[in-house]
Amino acid sequence: MEQKSLTGKTAIVTGGNSGIGLEAAKAFADMGAQVVLAVRNEEKGQAARDEIRQQTGNAAIEVMPFNLADLNSIRAFAESFKETHDSLDVLVNNAGVMAPPLSQTNDGFELQFGSNHLGHFTLTGLLLPLLKKTPGSRVVTVSSLAHRGASIDFDNLDASNGYKAMRFYGQSKLANLLFAKELDRHLKAHNLETISLACHPGISATNLFKIGKRDAPRFLKTFTSKILQPPEMGALPTIYAATNPDLQGGEYIGPDGKGYRKGYPAIEKPDMAAENTVTMERLWDVSEELTGITYDFS
Repeated sequence: MEQKSLTGKTAIVTGGNSGIGLEAAKAFADMGAQVVLAVRNEEKGQAARDEIRQQTGNAAIEVMPFNLADLNSIRAFAESFKETHDSLDVLVNNAGVMAPPLSQTNDGFELQFGSNHLGHFTLTGLLLPLLKKTPGSRVVTVSSLAHRGASIDFDNLDASNGYKAMRFYGQSKLANLLFAKELDRHLKAHNLETISLACHPGISATNLFKIGKRDAPRFLKTFTSKILQPPEMGALPTIYAATNPDLQGGEYIGPDGKGYRKGYPAIEKPDMAAENTVTMERLWDVSEELTGITYDFS
């Protein structure tokens, strides 16, 4: 991929301490950006910061505490960032959880919808004032192949009427895509320069692939490493979405290989459910209601 200069620019990567988030953060640092790793585990964040500094020679890597499953933590992060930065060029909504047992966020939302979607909806809304005043800024939201075949069950967002882990994961990743597209529509309707894009890593070997709280067995890791692409490749759609100058906003970027599982980044057509404007609008309204966040596009 062609190297682009991000010197003088600032990027936030949620979950930037591991997997595709770490690889994207490394790429941004290598291009000269000041990178903020928004992470739940500060110890792992500091280890990632040291690794990025060592590999890229870029010292402008910052670690900030951030819990996607806690609206108060997200608000504190946004306030702290706005106190110390007057611009934001790239926001990568990358962190997430995949198929845990039924559990809730600190605010009582089902964990996957609450973290993967509502957490990033909140963060983006709080950082919108900085994004709006930064020329050429971008929001990149990481979705998944799991959005295909998914739907938003507005009558069971809290899982009180039943829970299937992978179904709720697919719902949260479809919500990511619907949010990215609806955000871009709002930005364009208000003639703002900021653009919103979505991407997915294909099927990438990251630490999402765990069994409960334990790492997967070694034989399984060896097997998956042969059929899955490494995080460095999985991060390419994120990097492409964040830096490619030809993108206009609203695009969905994924690997160009068979089944969109592996390969190099290209514009991809999402599942039809991700194009439903009625669902987009309803999800947006519900998200504002649940989080108490209202976007100011003026």
